[in-house]
Amino acid sequence: MKIVKLSPESIQEITGSLLKRSPSQYTEYEDTVNDILKNIRENRDKALFEYTSKFDGFTLTPDNIRVTKSEIEEAYTKLDPEYIEVIRKAAANISDFHKKQLRNSWFETKPDGSLLGMKITAIEKLGVYVPGGKAAYPSSVLMNIIPAKVAGVDRIIMCTPPGKTGVIDPGTLVAADIAGADEIYRAGGAQAIGSMAFGTESIPKVDKITGPGNIFVALAKKAVYGFVSIDSIAGPSEVMVLADETANPRYVAADLLSQAEHDELASAILVTTDEKLADAVNAQIEEFLKTLSRAEIIRKSLDNYGYILIASDLDEAIDTVNSIASEHLEILTKNPFETMSRVRNAGAIFLGEYSSEPLGDYFAGPNHILPTNGTARFFSPVNVDDFIKKSSVIYYTKEALTRDHEAIELFAKNEGLTAHANSIHVRFE
Repeated sequence: MKIVKLSPESIQEITGSLLKRSPSQYTEYEDTVNDILKNIRENRDKALFEYTSKFDGFTLTPDNIRVTKSEIEEAYTKLDPEYIEVIRKAAANISDFHKKQLRNSWFETKPDGSLLGMKITAIEKLGVYVPGGKAAYPSSVLMNIIPAKVAGVDRIIMCTPPGKTGVIDPGTLVAADIAGADEIYRAGGAQAIGSMAFGTESIPKVDKITGPGNIFVALAKKAVYGFVSIDSIAGPSEVMVLADETANPRYVAADLLSQAEHDELASAILVTTDEKLADAVNAQIEEFLKTLSRAEIIRKSLDNYGYILIASDLDEAIDTVNSIASEHLEILTKNPFETMSRVRNAGAIFLGEYSSEPLGDYFAGPNHILPTNGTARFFSPVNVDDFIKKSSVIYYTKEALTRDHEAIELFAKNEGLTAHANSIHVRFE
């Protein structure tokens, strides 16, 4: 990994390099995606079936587009029972964590009889996109569906590519069943996003779409935002480790590599105050790469977006953490809780040497769908609030409006909106 002494110039260069990985930078694919979405919107199932044949090599029909109950039951027979039990335990942890995020509607009455409040309602229909092929991640199925079920979403539709045989990864089906998906459809890519956003004869229109995907999926989600809501336009995975001289270099190296193996665009960064640790981590990375199965991908990732940043002190290190705003942040310092209190920007924070990033990916309970590409400055992990909406509630009595009507009319007239003022005025003629 590249070892870099921190400076304002080096931070600016690194953040600029990381931002180049954002899906928003891949404008050359936008026309293709927009053409697909337009075709889906106009021709619905016909277009979806044609794209599935073209891109996935599978002949889709109204009779085979939806995964059947018997297919889901068969998926259970293809998995090790021990693995199924692990999925169930992870699902329970995720559910327990997200239940703590639930909030209630509230209403407040005043002596004059007026009432103000906030009515909280779950969205009606959610569309979840799940990648297929080599990228089959049952953990992401759990993280998308379970918070929505906890929030009270009525109907959860899942789309996933069929591949040439039409067979869906059994882990994906089992996870979807355990999490509570109501319907599963064979559909992938931008065409699946368009189908859920606009509706076809086979796939219902939803209110929101969540879930990861390739660049075409990401750009399709960006394009349909406004017709439906989306979770985010996710970029490649990121991990940052903030460590001092007390950190174990073997643990640090292992944790950096855990994200670098995702793909060549993944980012792995160590920020440390200790040059000896930096050298030890680099050496340990080379040792691990001799045995890891995805070593080639990891090397490309580290060559492109892997850094070891040397800070002059912990203050500079924390400033760097807040500047980069990584998706995953591990804190391996002498007092990680005190260090955490000074961190403003991170998607998920892992404290201490026994809280490595995969704990959050699979099992602990907090959501692993996190803001990337520096968006942790203003976005949060997927949570129950992503699947609810809030309606303001206003009730005024005549007594209450009598007190305020002149002020409201004055405000409206000063904005030049006389019909607004008149709507209040007519009640006091």
